[in-house]
Formats: sequence, C-alpha cells, structure tokens
Amino acid sequence: MADAPYLVAIALVEQAGKRLLPLNGKSQSSDAAHAADPGDDGRTLVLELLLRLWQRSDESPLQRSAGEASLLLLELPLEEMSEQLPLIKANWISSGATAELMISLRSLATRGWTIRFAKHEPLSFVAWS
Repeated sequence: MADAPYLVAIALVEQAGKRLLPLNGKSQSSDAAHAADPGDDGRTLVLELLLRLWQRSDESPLQRSAGEASLLLLELPLEEMSEQLPLIKANWISSGATAELMISLRSLATRGWTIRFAKHEPLSFVAWS
C-alpha cells in the first residue's frame, strides 16, 4: 500500500480575515487509484470536509478564497503529501499567494478534480486543469 496514492480533499477558505486550509484524506487502494474518478471515497471525503466547514461557520461566516478551485480533491503520493503539503499549507496561510499555492499543489498532485454540484444531481468531479 506504500505505493498507493493518498486522496485529499482541500478547502481554501477565509474566516474573520484569516486564511484556512482544512484537509481530509485517506489512502487509496491501487484499484481506486486507477479508476476514472475518485468515486464514493472522494464523495465521502468532500462531504466530511464540508460538514466540518459548516460546523465551523457557527463561529463566523466563511468565504471561498479561490472561486471554483476553493474545493479540490487531489491524488498525491503519500511521501510527498506528508513532507510537502504541510509546508505548502503554512506558506499559503501566511502569504495568501493563491496562484503560488495552486502551482505547488499541481506539481504535487498526480491527478486532481474540482467538485460540481447541481440541484437533484450527485456531486460530480471535473478534472482540475
């Protein structure tokens, strides 16, 4: 399982003038890593992350920081995720350089998706380009 990628849901938000980058992730089976999209595992990660954000909104309103790209689902190599992602996160929280964050995330991710929601439809994944 060491070679299997890690699936990570990431939200870029601001709350009370402070940048937040909450994460939710899990390791994938090699079969899931070869599927066309992250399927139910991805939907579950996104839903759990959105529920955490919704609960946090009790403190004060939340605002997306990067439009449609404010909610991402990324497939990352486990080693890169554990070594590089905390540094990238800390850099964005302190600097607010969203374009730089996106470049860094793209360089780490083997695949990525934005999440779309349409009324009366399940969540859908759109390749992050």
